[in-house]
Amino acid sequence: MIIQWLFYASATIAVVASLLVITSKNAVHAILYLVVSLLALSLCFYLLGAPFAAALQIIVYAGAIMVLFVFAVMLFNISDEDVRREAQWLSWQAWVGPTVLALLLLAQWVLFIQLAPASAMTETIMVEARAVGATLFGPYLLAVEIASFLLLAGLVGGFHLAKKLPEDNQ
Repeated sequence: MIIQWLFYASATIAVVASLLVITSKNAVHAILYLVVSLLALSLCFYLLGAPFAAALQIIVYAGAIMVLFVFAVMLFNISDEDVRREAQWLSWQAWVGPTVLALLLLAQWVLFIQLAPASAMTETIMVEARAVGATLFGPYLLAVEIASFLLLAGLVGGFHLAKKLPEDNQ
């Protein structure tokens, strides 16, 4: 019963954070909400009985992909005016939403760990790296490659859209 409640609460946090990613006008705020959304999804995976998928969600998406997004934001060559505007936007009120959602997720994790039976916590699932590699580069090879090309296309497209055009001095 409590696990179902935790699942629905983390799924709600994921949906709310995802909506805030879409509606956020600031790229940095959108990235913060995206991290919260990805962490909530990892909790959903864990509660559904997929701890390996939850760990990959945190490591790959919340870690590596977010570093790629931060790198892309840095590539856009933010000017001094943008930095001043960001300093005005980045008040404590901007952190309230991501902080509340992240604290709710933390409370759910703590509650789940406290209420989980001891036998479930000591159960280990062995997945060899070879099996993961064989799965990723076997039946899921096309999906992995399409996702990497999609991310690369988004990065290149974003760079070209943000690039300033040279002014004509005629």
